[in-house]
Amino acid sequence: MRGVMAILSGAGFGLCGGAALAAQPQPWQMGLQPAASPIMEMIHSFNNGVMIIMTLVTLFVLALLLYCIVRFNAKSNPVPSRTSHNTLIEVLWTVVPILILVGIAVPSFALLFAEHDPARAIPGFNPATDRQMTIKATGSQWYWTYEYVDSDGLSFDSLMLNETDRAADPNAGPRLLAVDNELVVPTGTVVNMQVIGADVIHAFAVPAFGVKIDAIPGRLNTTWFRVDAEGMYYGQCSELCGRDHAFMPIAVRAVAPATFDAWVAVAKTDLPGAYQMLAAAEADAKLKVAGK
Repeated sequence: MRGVMAILSGAGFGLCGGAALAAQPQPWQMGLQPAASPIMEMIHSFNNGVMIIMTLVTLFVLALLLYCIVRFNAKSNPVPSRTSHNTLIEVLWTVVPILILVGIAVPSFALLFAEHDPARAIPGFNPATDRQMTIKATGSQWYWTYEYVDSDGLSFDSLMLNETDRAADPNAGPRLLAVDNELVVPTGTVVNMQVIGADVIHAFAVPAFGVKIDAIPGRLNTTWFRVDAEGMYYGQCSELCGRDHAFMPIAVRAVAPATFDAWVAVAKTDLPGAYQMLAAAEADAKLKVAGK
């Protein structure tokens, strides 16, 4: 146990470092959550690009309306035009929107392809040498079951903490987002997610990762993500799945690879103890930071 704690402490437990994140909805938030994965960075870029195009189109249409109001009102144009059509204008308002839509479609398809292939989103990614792992997420009414396929079948359920449990734990996460057993993943690792439903249709969604995929009974859907910074990331079931749909959160704790390996080693036989070690290492790291 002391050896594992030394590994956790030596890894620095980045949750306490300056790069640590806590990605969750914020009061009055209107934009997307900060990107924590290559896919979400692509989504940010695509969203910003489309917003620029929308703004330009809106301003252009507004300018045309103002021009028509000023140039062709009854006072300025007492004799109405009898022009039935203009071939050039009709060609332009057909061809130009098509070109705009094609310009949007090209990066859109690139994003869709990247969501299924890490090599399209991560420069230099080599599936034969780069670190990868597989996790299976099963949605049930109303909790998630996580199975670490590459870790000798390590699996556990993840349920939302009720208000009594949150009140008893000063380090518990946000209301309606904190869970008893978080999904722990290593940073810098491509996590291949297998998602399925056990009863009805659910949806596994973590906004900071740019991940949202349906969990359908009898069908194994796949997606992937790679977390770039240590921290806590929150999501929720995003498919109406019954009475407690709103109480089916997803909490992902990203840690350094060495910390993750130590956590897995203990979690195989003592899951509560593995989380206690993470909490102890986090507290120890905070003390070290405060002492600097």
